[in-house]
Amino acid sequence: MEFLDLPPVTRAGGTLELPGSKSISNRTLLLSALARGSTTLRGLLDSDDTRVMRGALEALGVIVEELDGPGHVRVDGIGSGSGFPVKSGSIFLGNSGTSARSLAAVLALSDGQYTLSGVPRMHERPIGDLIDALEPAGARVRYLGTPGFPPLAIAPRERTAITLLRIRGSISSQFVSGVLMALPWVREAVTVEIEGELISRPYVDLTLNLMARFGVIVQRDGWRSFDLPGGEGYVSPGEIDVEGDASSASYFLAAGALGGGPVRVVGVGRASAQGDVHFTRVLAAMGAKVTFGDNWVECAGTPPFEAFDLDMNLIPDAAMTSA
Repeated sequence: MEFLDLPPVTRAGGTLELPGSKSISNRTLLLSALARGSTTLRGLLDSDDTRVMRGALEALGVIVEELDGPGHVRVDGIGSGSGFPVKSGSIFLGNSGTSARSLAAVLALSDGQYTLSGVPRMHERPIGDLIDALEPAGARVRYLGTPGFPPLAIAPRERTAITLLRIRGSISSQFVSGVLMALPWVREAVTVEIEGELISRPYVDLTLNLMARFGVIVQRDGWRSFDLPGGEGYVSPGEIDVEGDASSASYFLAAGALGGGPVRVVGVGRASAQGDVHFTRVLAAMGAKVTFGDNWVECAGTPPFEAFDLDMNLIPDAAMTSA
């Protein structure tokens, strides 16, 4: 194809079903694997990233059964404290940052010997802060290439009692989420302190909400520290419906504002746990009409819009759409 022809459009309207959220899909797959009992997931995103996570869990011995398509699966959890059924192996994670960071944290606290690698671009993405944070918990990780970057060689964790971990919050919220999701395997009460400013807070909020669905309630002091309880770790809630992807929704809601609308997206609503649903505040500030239901959002508008001056730090994926 030599060019892509974009004809002028004067109106946008209609209703569409959103694909599942990648952030929720990968977190839920991992938590289902770590939980005691089986979990049925509906609305799971079928994408490169989720296939990578699913393939990695299966390589580690977790049973992921497809029920009536890749978006509807049952995961047989392994439970806390026993480690993965497969105790050694090489895990290839492609270019999936969410998979690499969360699985590295979990495997570093397990009882197996693994290597984690990806495409060349993955090996340029830092992971040192995550590994440094887990060392006091007994993590034994060796860098196979550039220090601080994948690929990684992970040895069985040294059993050691811990009550406090520290991690920098200004590098990546995925590091913080990875540490928080992994620590219930330790089965001891642990406080995680955040050094500096925590960025992308809605993604950490999303992690905490999903952990609570699996029975691990985290107490926190604002964004400065998180207290994880001791106990038996994660327990399956039985069934989970994966929310639609709020980042994807932003484009279509913007189309509703620009093209008259209304455009309705189904899969996220007023109770959404995703930070990017707050893109609707940008649209409202510009003068568009935004309406919420429990499981849908609708937008209509007529240009020209009001100028706005808003901090996009909490919804970075929607910043370009806003511009």
